[in-house]
Amino acid sequence: MRDLPQHRPVLAGTVHNGTSEAGVRLEALPEGHLLHVLGAIESSALTGALAKVGFAKSAIRKAGFRQWFVAGDEPLVPASLDALAAALAGKAYVMDQSHGRVRIGVSGRSSRVLLSKGTAVDLDPAVFLEGHSVMTMVGHLSVQIVRTGEDSFELTVLRSFAESLWEDLSHMAASAEKDSA
Repeated sequence: MRDLPQHRPVLAGTVHNGTSEAGVRLEALPEGHLLHVLGAIESSALTGALAKVGFAKSAIRKAGFRQWFVAGDEPLVPASLDALAAALAGKAYVMDQSHGRVRIGVSGRSSRVLLSKGTAVDLDPAVFLEGHSVMTMVGHLSVQIVRTGEDSFELTVLRSFAESLWEDLSHMAASAEKDSA
């Protein structure tokens, strides 16, 4: 008998059917690492600190005033978290949110149409540039939206709401398919 529960990715086995027809792809992204960094540190200094301690492949997303999310596909190694905390000492605090948040990829030619059904954020590429992020509501759920490419976005949501968001996005994708037909 195991003493600790097994980790099971919250969206394991979920598939969005109709991806190609609607021009939208929903993807459960790897549950690697998601760190919340708070403090009086500039993005460039944070990038440097991340590179020094082995998080060079991680993406930095603005999450509010003096707040960032550091997201990556690789699982978190406790020693790496300790090294990052030491590198940021006196400048910022870092908290592991890997266990509590889930990332979902939304991409395809109709991705903006799909997301506009759930949020009031202007996702026009001229306004919401690649790399920009915003904390907002998608339906009734608090979500961070990041533009990761011309027609691709990453949504980060609290783990306990991930299945609900996935279901909402699937319904919006079906609606987007009807709108584009």
